[in-house]
Amino acid sequence: MTDHFDVIIRNASIVDGTGANRFEGDVAIKGDRIAHVGGLKDATAEMVIDASGLVVAPGFIDAHTHDDRLLLSDPDMSPKVSQGVTTIIGGNCGISLAPMPRPIPNPVTPPLNLLDEDGRWYRFATFADYVAELEAHPAATNCAMLVGHSTLRVATMDDLAQPASPEQIAAMRAMVVEALGAGAIGVSTGLAYAPAIGSPTEEVIEICQPLRDRGGLYCTHMRDEGDMVVESLNETFRIGRDVGVPVVISHHKVVGAKNFGRSAETLKLIECQMATQEICLDCYPYAASSTILAPHLAANATRVTVTWSQSLPEFAGWDLTEIVKKLGGTQEDVIQRLLPAGAVYYRMDEGDVERILAFDQTMIGSDGLPHDEKPHPRLWGTFPRVLGHYSRRRGLFSLETAIHKMTGLTARNFGLADRGVVREGAFADLAIINPETVDEVATYDRPIAPSRGIEMVIVNGEIVWKDGKPSGRRPGRVLRRDAPDSQPPR
Repeated sequence: MTDHFDVIIRNASIVDGTGANRFEGDVAIKGDRIAHVGGLKDATAEMVIDASGLVVAPGFIDAHTHDDRLLLSDPDMSPKVSQGVTTIIGGNCGISLAPMPRPIPNPVTPPLNLLDEDGRWYRFATFADYVAELEAHPAATNCAMLVGHSTLRVATMDDLAQPASPEQIAAMRAMVVEALGAGAIGVSTGLAYAPAIGSPTEEVIEICQPLRDRGGLYCTHMRDEGDMVVESLNETFRIGRDVGVPVVISHHKVVGAKNFGRSAETLKLIECQMATQEICLDCYPYAASSTILAPHLAANATRVTVTWSQSLPEFAGWDLTEIVKKLGGTQEDVIQRLLPAGAVYYRMDEGDVERILAFDQTMIGSDGLPHDEKPHPRLWGTFPRVLGHYSRRRGLFSLETAIHKMTGLTARNFGLADRGVVREGAFADLAIINPETVDEVATYDRPIAPSRGIEMVIVNGEIVWKDGKPSGRRPGRVLRRDAPDSQPPR
């Protein structure tokens, strides 16, 4: 009897996400799973896709996003599926849309305004309410969500500059328990941001205690990525050890001219610590960062571009120096006039970016800000830039290694079972790419642009991107974290 499938992708060069060499073959899909990998000479299917000259890879997993609202407000997820991304990790840097059991301050406390500038989306009293909304109105991509420490502080505290009281810690810890029960995969912190700067290390440890027994992760935008980067790494390691959970170092970098080259030091420290506790890290493939506009961040950047301004929206896309010339006054005065606002900061060394990208254990995360008017190009260009610029042109690593960094490695670290690999029985999350042309199109000057060479993207067996546009299908799911023994192989 002839085998019959829903979809057969024929004549593909298969890069399976494990880091192994590519091989030729066919991939068959039945329902939401990969049913066969290999030769399928006599099989039939409802749809047959000829992938001659193309690579079939696992759908990319964006290890670091701020897509919490985008999943609901623009569920086609075009900035992500256009890059081949099929799963996003949200709720990073201490910022999540839930829980918010009381009205959020007006104006919205930065950096929570990166997700929602007017507070309309901070309407979920519990994390379960948010997950229910995601499941009732699916997006094109899967998501795995973190609960943010800064969000918890804003939800429970009136004076964010102070350490939390024992009663406030207990309230936040109860919210963590609720979030993990509702499907959150861990807790994130943004200790560099104003709502969390006042948090002692001990506060974070106490709030994160529920992670240990519930199999959660601790993900952190560390307290400092500049002069005090080593001290911040050691704080991160301590939190992971004391709580007893794996640690994810978010968007690892070293910033400020006097710190250029220090990635050699930080990576050696991270690698040594990996021998004694579970640690992983992600980064984005650019030498400029992006977040809220703030005087202390602008002070050590060689260039600053404003991405949005609620007070003076006409300056979105302008360099800060040009705005200062236009308005007059000091740079700090002008920043105060622009607030609340966002910016791109040029304050990293390309050599550090390449060293961190090439580190064996580094995952890829975009850290894109989808609600900026003029976003950093990483929102639309991260994954094709790794494949095109860093793998094909720079030769920093092979295509197989590049894809492993954005698929199998990420699925393993985040505990996403049956994701991030092309093998029989895994979920049919796939990216079909042209290895010769795949590349970013988004630039700092023109940041909103789909990439080249992403021919088709499939999520849970359904096509979500084809012929350069979204299909309108929204088969994404909310993913939970699974036990280590069920994770994809490294």
